[in-house]
Amino acid sequence: MEEMEEELKCPVCGSFYREPIILPCSHNICQACARNILVQTPESESPQSRRASGSGVSDYDYLDLDKMSLYSEADSGYGSYGGFASAPTTPCQKSPNGVRVFPPAMPPPATHLSPALASVPRNSCITCPQCHRSLILDDRGLRGFPKNRVLEGVIDRYQQSKAAALKCQLCEKAPKEATVMCEQCDVFYCDPCRLRCHPPRGPLAKHRLVPPAQGRVSRRLSPRKVSTCTDHELENHSMYCVQCKMPVCYQCLEEGKHSSHEVKALGAMWKLHKSQLSQALNGLSDRAKEAKEFLVQLRNMVQQIQENSVEFEACLVAQCDALIDALNRRKAQLLARVNKEHEHKLKVVRDQISHCTVKLRQTTGLMEYCLEVIKENDPSGFLQISDALIRRVHLTEDQWGKGTLTPRMTTDFDLSLDNSPLLQSIHQLDFVQMKTSSPVPATPILQLEECCTHNNSATLSWKQPPLSTVPAEGYILELDDGNGGQFREVYVGKETMCTVDGLHFNSTYNARIKAFNKTGVSQYSKTLVLQTSEVADKGSHKEKRMKDTDSEEQTVPFPVPSERLPLRRMSPFSSTLNLQPSFPRRSYFDFRSSPHQLSLHSSLQSLNAPGCNFETQSAPYSQLVDIKKLLAVAWFAFDPGSAHSDIIFSNDNLTVTCSSYDDRVVLGKTGFSKGVHYWELTVDRYDNHPDPAFGVARNNVMKDVMLGKDDKAWAMYVDNNRSWFMHNNSHTNRTEGGITKGATIGVLLDLNRKTLTFFINDEQQGPIAFENVEGLFFPAVSLNRNVQVTLHTGIPVPDCYSSRASIA
Repeated sequence: MEEMEEELKCPVCGSFYREPIILPCSHNICQACARNILVQTPESESPQSRRASGSGVSDYDYLDLDKMSLYSEADSGYGSYGGFASAPTTPCQKSPNGVRVFPPAMPPPATHLSPALASVPRNSCITCPQCHRSLILDDRGLRGFPKNRVLEGVIDRYQQSKAAALKCQLCEKAPKEATVMCEQCDVFYCDPCRLRCHPPRGPLAKHRLVPPAQGRVSRRLSPRKVSTCTDHELENHSMYCVQCKMPVCYQCLEEGKHSSHEVKALGAMWKLHKSQLSQALNGLSDRAKEAKEFLVQLRNMVQQIQENSVEFEACLVAQCDALIDALNRRKAQLLARVNKEHEHKLKVVRDQISHCTVKLRQTTGLMEYCLEVIKENDPSGFLQISDALIRRVHLTEDQWGKGTLTPRMTTDFDLSLDNSPLLQSIHQLDFVQMKTSSPVPATPILQLEECCTHNNSATLSWKQPPLSTVPAEGYILELDDGNGGQFREVYVGKETMCTVDGLHFNSTYNARIKAFNKTGVSQYSKTLVLQTSEVADKGSHKEKRMKDTDSEEQTVPFPVPSERLPLRRMSPFSSTLNLQPSFPRRSYFDFRSSPHQLSLHSSLQSLNAPGCNFETQSAPYSQLVDIKKLLAVAWFAFDPGSAHSDIIFSNDNLTVTCSSYDDRVVLGKTGFSKGVHYWELTVDRYDNHPDPAFGVARNNVMKDVMLGKDDKAWAMYVDNNRSWFMHNNSHTNRTEGGITKGATIGVLLDLNRKTLTFFINDEQQGPIAFENVEGLFFPAVSLNRNVQVTLHTGIPVPDCYSSRASIA
């Protein structure tokens, strides 16, 4: 019952409803409070003006209530109407229960009617304080809203039931507990007040006195106030209008607006609506019951979460402490080994010191004796002992032979601690699901007969075990860096074959594969050892050996049949790239897609004759290899991350221009330290004869000056008539011939010969621009807003240069 009290209070005054009226939005409000929140509106919003303009909207048309609203603030739903002398702008106030309401626009005029029925100002508007809908009142004013007699009865019953004990109604100060109630007077009396005010004689002798509890029940069962019609105040409701959904009187049916509407008996509709409300309450009651049970469940979950958190933290701390203890024990063991090695080295060195000291003392004594003998002047005496001394000296010298004066022990400790696997395991230390819906897939098996290498490419194939019942959603192929370094992921997908291009020549790589699904990842397969070629293969087919670390060496034939060649190809390592750890986030290749291949950066595939694809080529593999394939090719684009802020990128970072009149530098994403590399740039726009620069640069080159102004760049800058080579702000080799719109500039970086050469429209521009270039270089361009260029990569070197390379 106490929870129902909020439904019985007015949202404006915060007290129990007094003479509540029902608004068209079905909310209730005290009639006095409704008069307090009226706001006067301009004449154009009155019902008469709307009817005059042809608008036939009913006051009870709920669909059009929002259209008539004067308060359209999106955040709250209502606001203050201003701009008229009759309705000055007035801020909102808050009611005692926190609901925002409007103060009266003007004081209510004096009238001869009662306060409840007094007329309201003309053209007034009322806004529901709960749903914020606004309604303009008609000529009847507040009398046009029906009174909620049912709510009044509920409030009366609630207030009566809330009283713990019935009190006397005639006590002047502290009311005493009532002992009787007079049914005719409808008053509760205590014994003193009954004797004084209701004596059992005279006319009052016929009144019936009952106990207070019985009187409260009889009062509750007394006839209720009958609801009267809002249009005909002297008539009671007798019928129910189905169309307007409201009770009406007989005069409304005969002469009012309900005369042509469908009506039904008031009692029948009363029972019908009671039944419908009861059914609706049953569903709402079920929801309320479920909500209470759900709240209990949530409170239990809060407690359980706290308990599980404490338990889990304790378990985690215990596990980490166990790891720390194990690490400390292992640390003590390793330190003991270091101390043992330390003592051993000291013992060996000290023994050698002692032995060498004894021999040195003996040698020194022999030397002193021999010197004294040499001083002897008697020839016969000297010759008697000289032979023996000579032999003794030679013997002693031989004892100081090779290795005697060499330390038997080095100062370096031969112990080396490899903590990288443990550090990697610690970094990978993470939580796993305690309950899994399905097991992880089985460990994949490498198919050695289908794995092979060719030049600096490697093809690997694998499969699931034959008896495996757990499906794998994909595979992860890992490869090291060819120098015994850490493994890296080079392929993640559903395919069971992969070709890795761009490996280092004459290097040994380790490969392994694992499967994964939603549950987790499998164990790694056996490690496969891959040996790349010493040099590029120009002639007949060769065989490379695939060696399993846990099995004997196996011979794998080459070439792979052509039907197995359309693979997903990836290039995480390249013989042309310097895989320095100082550039861990730089992408060495950008992968391009085509209808035939998933990636076209392969040096072998991209350098085939035009129109030839691996999957359609039927000629032997060796016939596809020419001198150009000895030069590794990489795909790359411009790097927005390292470029000057004025550089503007487009076309997937292949086309660049500038927003400044000054020269700005942009670098490519790929860095080169080995091999031969060639790329071209086409001039898309060339206005006002600027002089852009093309070449290579270090990663820390100055970005706000022309390329070549500092010692970190080697470039050719060119205008419409001539070109110059520039490095460290030194200009050399002026060459006639410039560029225009549509020209092509080629840059050839030969790190095998340590040279940098430039081409314009497939013709070499001047001599070799720079020689003895070494280190890590990035393709670079400097330009201003008058120039736009597009980068083209993955193309072969010019024929003239490749022919010279083959001759050399």
